[in-house]
Amino acid sequence: YYLAKREEKIVAEPIVDPALDAGGRVQYYNKNDGKFYRVGTDGRAVEMSDTVFYGVSNVNWSPTNNESIIEYPDGANIYYNFDAKKQITLPKHWQDFSFSSLGDKIAAKSIGLSPENRWLTISDPQGKNITAVEALGENADKVTVNWSPNNQIIATSLTGDKSLGADRQEVLFIGQHKENLKSIIVEGRGFESQWSPQGNKLLYSVYSARSSFKPELWLVNASGESTGTGRKMLNLNTWSNKCAFADERFVFCAVQTELNTGSGFAPGLADNTEDVIYKIDTETGIKSELALDEYHVISSLYIGDNGKTLYFTDKNQIGLFSFPL
Repeated sequence: YYLAKREEKIVAEPIVDPALDAGGRVQYYNKNDGKFYRVGTDGRAVEMSDTVFYGVSNVNWSPTNNESIIEYPDGANIYYNFDAKKQITLPKHWQDFSFSSLGDKIAAKSIGLSPENRWLTISDPQGKNITAVEALGENADKVTVNWSPNNQIIATSLTGDKSLGADRQEVLFIGQHKENLKSIIVEGRGFESQWSPQGNKLLYSVYSARSSFKPELWLVNASGESTGTGRKMLNLNTWSNKCAFADERFVFCAVQTELNTGSGFAPGLADNTEDVIYKIDTETGIKSELALDEYHVISSLYIGDNGKTLYFTDKNQIGLFSFPL
């Protein structure tokens, strides 16, 4: 066990889509006043701009630059640069944005009314220089836009081999240039994933009859010729979106103290179940528990300040919490 240290609620207002900037500081949208903030090294929130944005539903942050793609409930999308205070309207039929690791491009789904007008696209963040990468047709909901840190992959697709049975799936990787990339086989359904910081590995969760339909956490190599090798189960029942990488080796995950059968396809069953945070050494499998001070049902985790601070949000409490590592 780690020695208990005081966790702190550093933001007390409802927030949307917190994320780390290039310097490891947390930035977020405040629903109460419609402004964007960044948490400074002193733990205090500072306005990123005096511009007010009302009713934002999603924020997609550039990993390198002071800019973001801002989405609204009615489908409207805008690009905004906080330094230049520059705003550009993006097409309303674009959705599911993801920045490249260099911040020079975005990938998105362009969803036309008819299936033949639905594409996975790439453009610059301001919506110019558009390239249609892959036709989505009727399969848009099976494709997840998720640009890898090494820029090899822009999306994952669950449109692979259908003959693998009820509890196995082939996950295809989509590159920028129609490359014939290697795929991976996953032992379950409900696939969701996140990249390691360098993009060499993929952390993912799936559920199956074998796990009583609870989510299981796995790790696999997912870069170049090594794709699909080194697959290992981490022996934790949780979702990949409740985890955060510290580096290529160590990952922190929020794990429910108990999970009901079927929670893999009905995550809401865990909405009131207390979480424990583990630091996992993915090479040795050793897990260390972090002793939080309060009862939390964690919705998202972030490792910031060069690995010194764990930030998290709670499903049942507003705001943002910090915990020193």
